[in-house]
Amino acid sequence: MPNEELNAISIVFLVVQSRATSSSSSRVTAQLELKAPPYPLDALEPYMSQKTLEFHWGKHHRGYVDNLNKQIAGTDLDGLTLEEIVVKSYNNGSPLPLSTMPPRHGAPIWNHDFLWTSIKPGGGGKPSGLLLELIERDFGSVDALLSEFKQAALTQFGSGWAWLGYRAGKLVVEKTANAVNPLVSDYTPLLVVDVWEHAYYLDYQNRRPDFVSTFIEKLISWDAVSARLDEAIAASKSA
Repeated sequence: MPNEELNAISIVFLVVQSRATSSSSSRVTAQLELKAPPYPLDALEPYMSQKTLEFHWGKHHRGYVDNLNKQIAGTDLDGLTLEEIVVKSYNNGSPLPLSTMPPRHGAPIWNHDFLWTSIKPGGGGKPSGLLLELIERDFGSVDALLSEFKQAALTQFGSGWAWLGYRAGKLVVEKTANAVNPLVSDYTPLLVVDVWEHAYYLDYQNRRPDFVSTFIEKLISWDAVSARLDEAIAASKSA
């Protein structure tokens, strides 16, 4: 083949390659980020070990984020917020996401982000202020609330979550299976405990009751719960 033809072919190839590269680079892909807990991984010891956080947050939570980013790349969900992805990927508001929808990892990402800010070093104790008033109004006492919350966590068969929420002006306790998320429910979440086995097995083995009791007594951030309640009340007034 003459050199002139080879040069012409090379020029065409380079132009096509350049256009393809330019088109590819112009696509904006918004990667969801793995949010770190707002404390060092050893800060919850001895109630939740660093090893548990390394696996629970560093492996499980990270895996959900990595997989979701792969699943939404190039779809109409790419570039949306996590909350938008969770809501849009549910089947017309059904509490069970379609298995064929790509962002099946979105709900557990949100749940875990919410979990890490529901607990803190030096947590536990008792709620106060407006939160305490509503607890006593809706449950009778803090002990009654915590008993119901613990019961929800212990009776959730298999994997799932127990929640304290705010619905129509009242506090409620709910439980959800697997990765079901409250964003498509009729209550605003205020507090959550994760009862998937990976949340506690390294520290408590099969003793879920011990884990839930310790979670309540030593880890709950009532400050976070109170702040969420204030936001929920404000949102309901402006709706």
